[in-house]
Amino acid sequence: MIKPQGAGPSAEAAVGAKMAKAALAAAVRGGDRRALARAITLVESARAADQEQSAPLLAELLADTGAALRIGISGPPGAGKSTFIEALGLRAIEDGRRIAVLAVDPSSSRSGGSILGDKTRMTELGRRDEAFIRPSPTGGWLGGVARRTREALLLCEAAGFDVVVIETVGVGQSEAAVADMVDLFMLLLAPGSGDELQGLKRGIVERAELVVVNKTDGELAGAAREVAAGYQAALAIMRPLSPAWTPQVMLCSARECSGITEVWQAIERHRAALAASGETAARRAAQAEAWMWSELNDALLVAVKRDRRVAALLPALELQVTAGEVTPSAAAAALVAAFRGKG
Repeated sequence: MIKPQGAGPSAEAAVGAKMAKAALAAAVRGGDRRALARAITLVESARAADQEQSAPLLAELLADTGAALRIGISGPPGAGKSTFIEALGLRAIEDGRRIAVLAVDPSSSRSGGSILGDKTRMTELGRRDEAFIRPSPTGGWLGGVARRTREALLLCEAAGFDVVVIETVGVGQSEAAVADMVDLFMLLLAPGSGDELQGLKRGIVERAELVVVNKTDGELAGAAREVAAGYQAALAIMRPLSPAWTPQVMLCSARECSGITEVWQAIERHRAALAASGETAARRAAQAEAWMWSELNDALLVAVKRDRRVAALLPALELQVTAGEVTPSAAAAALVAAFRGKG
């Protein structure tokens, strides 16, 4: 490599980083699954050096995103999400699709890594060249998703996967956060779990446009029909999210692969209905704007914590708040004023 005139080590490093980014982007664009895994690791990293590389990488690949069907799947533990996603993914592959699964797992409090390891439970799907499975720890991030799930979704689209499934942790009300980054939010349930209609209390079912009752085989068939009837009645009194789509309740057994084709066909009908009405584009535009504000909030919080004027005030204010001498709102206002240089 010819060294640019007057260039020092830092200039050489910059040129090398640019070349590495271009090579990684080209590999992702070419569908290289190892490159995709590396790119996702890069965007998930909290290291400043990695973040500096991931931002231009995403910018480079942005034009190659947006063509995939984005599906979010949530549900209580024990609903059989991994088995269901594997069966659904294999069915999608039969239709000539390439599917990426972003399986968000709870984080270990000791290692920070994934606890459940969904990839180990989707062995058949994981062996297919048309599939990519990526477990990611939440890292303590709320909403049933990981901190950089949105970026990982875009990278999967850039790699040519035309179906991207986000499997959430399945832990509570904040699960509905995934609905703000997908085209279709699906709620998966199992009969006999004691969780029937609890989704109403959590607010999840209000965002679901497809409710699927899994494990409807053997002795559970009757209970499954009762659960489905209860959700169908509940959905009937709710206002649909879209005038182009009426939420549906379906039955399936992922273990026996019964009802999976019908669920996949419903997903396809949902996509066609929202695309025809122009709602898919409108939803994604609104999601992108919400994402921008979320990133701005995070960036501002980091900037505030790193500000030297805030750092000088923070220890004393924290002590005063915990001692009950200053209200949290007054302390926050003082920190904002210091950050703006007016304190």
